[in-house]
Amino acid sequence: MEKKLAETVIAEQNAAKAKPLRADARRNRDRLVEIAAAAFAERGIDTSLEDIARRAGVGIGTLYRHFPTREHLVEVVYRREVEGLCAAAGELAASVPSDVALEEWMRRFVDYIATKRGLAASLRILLSANSTLFSDTWQRVSQALRQLVEAAVADGTIRSDVDATDVLHALSGIYSAPDTPEWRDRSRRLVTVLMDGLRFGAGSSARSDGDRSPTRR
Repeated sequence: MEKKLAETVIAEQNAAKAKPLRADARRNRDRLVEIAAAAFAERGIDTSLEDIARRAGVGIGTLYRHFPTREHLVEVVYRREVEGLCAAAGELAASVPSDVALEEWMRRFVDYIATKRGLAASLRILLSANSTLFSDTWQRVSQALRQLVEAAVADGTIRSDVDATDVLHALSGIYSAPDTPEWRDRSRRLVTVLMDGLRFGAGSSARSDGDRSPTRR
């Protein structure tokens, strides 16, 4: 039954993509997705759809016109979170120093994890019909992190004896921590501790690499 429901969601999404939205309808849809992402992160998948519609300033009928099922809304929210996280990597890299970009991106990763935890039950239903959903999105997230880590290593702002896989394993540990009320604040503190470790010895590591280089004349 869950597989049939997920297949129905995908069929509804494909049909919706064929119909361009008016500007006001697009604004309503975007607002619903934004509010839903925050609500799922705060309260989990049992968040009332009526409450999401109310907070977005629209009627429940408007919500159902855009998202016929809860799973439909869940997948759109999940993809939005992935898109935002991946886009943030490029935006941060272009605007702040490489180590600061990495740290801020990891803080945003905590928010992404919080939303994903809130969507977990419905995401499992979607996975039964779309087995590549998580592998495709996780690959994109991993690539965004890799670019930030490699840039910081190249700049000498973090130590050179770590790679993106090491950092990803550390972040995965944050995801597996118990889902307690203080989880998000604790996770943000752990990001700070992780960055302290990545920065430690960065300058000396860069000097050591330079010592092994041929002497300039």
